[in-house]
Amino acid sequence: MSDKINLAVVGAGYWGPNLIRNVAGLPDAALHTVCDVNPKALAQNAARYPGVKTSPDYAAVLADPDVHGVVLATPASLHAAMTRQALEAGKHVMVEKPLALRSDDAAALVELAAAKNLRLMAGHVFVYNPAVIALRKLVHDGTLGRVQYLYSARLNLGIVRDDLNALWNLAPHDFSILNYVIGAQPLTIAARGFKLLGRKLEDVAFVTLEYPGGVIAHVHVSWIDPGKVRRMTVVGDAKMAVYDDVSSDERLRIYDKGVMPDSLPDAYGEFKMITRAGDITIPKLDTTEPLKAECAHFVSCIKSGATPISDGVEGYRVVRMLEAAQESLENDGRSVVLNLAY
Repeated sequence: MSDKINLAVVGAGYWGPNLIRNVAGLPDAALHTVCDVNPKALAQNAARYPGVKTSPDYAAVLADPDVHGVVLATPASLHAAMTRQALEAGKHVMVEKPLALRSDDAAALVELAAAKNLRLMAGHVFVYNPAVIALRKLVHDGTLGRVQYLYSARLNLGIVRDDLNALWNLAPHDFSILNYVIGAQPLTIAARGFKLLGRKLEDVAFVTLEYPGGVIAHVHVSWIDPGKVRRMTVVGDAKMAVYDDVSSDERLRIYDKGVMPDSLPDAYGEFKMITRAGDITIPKLDTTEPLKAECAHFVSCIKSGATPISDGVEGYRVVRMLEAAQESLENDGRSVVLNLAY
């Protein structure tokens, strides 16, 4: 394709306006239609983006031959059905996380997209974050040495959802980051969740994942924490790194610290361990907004036919990880074995 890609953004509620803004600013795409059932949201976008179509009718959007791709920012319970409808209508689809609420549905979407030669992309926005991209490079070029473990915290006071628990709402971000940074999928997963607000849904969850090579990851998610935290630490046997998405100017810090055996064994042949502390490096990072990079990547893949970084397969894997974590927390933290080969 040489002409601009016409995109329809469906859902103009909480997250939709951010997608609409970024799609409207893409040089290789055009914001063709904004679709929402809320008349007020449509009127606001019609005023903000003159010339852009607005419609409350999703079927009409899909029937429009001028629409090449659909960006879905609708409730998670609608993702699978609306994505299927778009693919069946011959549209490329980028859908916000999670791709679906059942891994079987996610797998079916992957197969449908492949059969129709359409791009299916999961909205795992953090894998397009320059700090996360740099963190992955540190892991894969050996700067950190052998990765021993990772831990992440995604905490805030609200927004308390009534359609998804904290695990399904927050952990997709951390799961997608972990898979991307490590470059592999977990072998086992175990989770504990707690309904501390006295509701039917878990407000807090703790998840432990084991990756190939004995790499351990821990994820803590909560929407009843006093402060906003979006942080991941990677501990290697050479160096350590901390990615802090909340920081305005130090989103990635590399610590030349570690624990190593003393050079000489003691009298009984056992090595003593000593700590090593060196410099802290704060690399300069690209300042591109991750959501803009994600939307641009979707358009690029439509034009070139390339497979998205966060493709449908990776969307399926994250959904399966969520399913397994939910199964574990409903069984007192019993570990669940995963097979995410696709």
